Amino acid sequence: MPTKHPHEHVLSASSKRTRTSSKPRRPLPQRPFYKSSNYRTNGVLPAAPIKKRFMHWVCSPQNQCYPEENVPFTENLYWRIFRIIAEFIEGFEFLSKLQREVTFFGSARTPKGTHYYKVAEELGRMCAKAGFTVITGGGPGIMEAGNKGAFNGGGESVGLDIELPTEQRRNEYVTRAIGFHYFFTRKVMLSASAQAYVFFPGGFGTLDEATEMLALIQTNKAPRDVPCIFIGKKFWTPFYNWVKETLLEENAYLSVEDLRLIRIVDTPKEAFEIIKRTKEREL
Repeated sequence: MPTKHPHEHVLSASSKRTRTSSKPRRPLPQRPFYKSSNYRTNGVLPAAPIKKRFMHWVCSPQNQCYPEENVPFTENLYWRIFRIIAEFIEGFEFLSKLQREVTFFGSARTPKGTHYYKVAEELGRMCAKAGFTVITGGGPGIMEAGNKGAFNGGGESVGLDIELPTEQRRNEYVTRAIGFHYFFTRKVMLSASAQAYVFFPGGFGTLDEATEMLALIQTNKAPRDVPCIFIGKKFWTPFYNWVKETLLEENAYLSVEDLRLIRIVDTPKEAFEIIKRTKEREL
């Protein structure tokens, strides 16, 4: 009976393992840059090679994910964060060079030569002659009127404008300006250093700005002595009555002190009497 070599059994087992491991294995699918823990491809990989690491992905109900067409890098979620930070830094640096700021709010649709356009222009002129800096959203309508008055009054006329599909443009009476992509960063700058807020008649944007400035003062995020001046008794009195009757008296959503934050006047002179008693505000 032939004798086995002492290492024959080991060699035989090793060769079996070698033959088994030599069979080609199906490569595991590579996970995209960011997917949830239950991501799977079911063996179907994108037809085209992935050339970019950061991209949007489209997933089917079966959890099949494919790279979507690339978008501009400035629209990437992570890049937007840096864009927002940059707007805040540039905005505060811009404001730091200004003094005695008064911010005008109002509709971009106010036609030239109308009553409130003339009132805003006159108040802008009065503020400029007294050494105040007039800040507006930099566009047409009330913003243009305020800047025009400040410009003709020989003062600093500032515009903080924004990209909009309609109506927005930088008016010709701005002496200093900065542009914003995001509404909320621009609104922070409009409110940040002003020692008085003046609200002329306007639409959703003006109402949004007015209620936010009131809320900032109500919650002591802005100094209590920064006045909110609403120009136009005919326009703003219904708003005041709704706040008084519905928010305060019927529902107690406000206090009497909160209601007193709304100061309605009718003329540039009345508004300026309030403005001239305000104090310089620091960032």
